[in-house]
Order: sequence, then structure tokens, then C-alpha cells
Amino acid sequence: MPAKKNLRSRPEFAARSNGKALPLRDQAEQALADYFATLNGHRPARLYDLVLREVEEPLFRVVLDYAEGNQSRAAGILGITRGTLRKKLRQFGLSA
Repeated sequence: MPAKKNLRSRPEFAARSNGKALPLRDQAEQALADYFATLNGHRPARLYDLVLREVEEPLFRVVLDYAEGNQSRAAGILGITRGTLRKKLRQFGLSA
């Protein structure tokens, strides 16, 4: 079994912009590092799809809540069209 790598202690994983910490990026990196630490020697597969499935629904749910249900505002926050937002909301069973 390969030795575990502590990604968080490596300087290139200290996410910063203009000297400020980037908490969302830091949390994503920590979550991925934790995921790899639990593989117990198994090889990850289709990681991109896994991450999108795990992140996309909560992203839409939280942004819609932040926009107080206003789909036009939520679409603007996400940088997508309202039609795309509505399609995704239906996909996740979040449409009213």
C-alpha cells in the first residue's frame, strides 16, 4: 500500500489570492484529500463525475435559497441562463 501523502502540508496546496485564504477552495481540497485517504489502496475512477454529482445539487439548492427562490437572480449568481437553471432544478427535483 502506498504511503499516505499529506496534501494540506504542501505549500502548493495553500490556496491564496492576493494573500487572502480561499476557504471554498481549501475545503474542496481537504474533502478530496480525505477522499483519497479513505481509498485503502483502491484506484479512484470517474472522479470528475463523482465530484460534480456530489457538489452540483447542493450548489443549486444553496444558491436558490440565497436568492430567496428568485430563479433569475439565482441564474445570474451561477452565471447560467434561467432555462439551464430550470432544467437543473427539475433534474434534482428542486423545482416548485
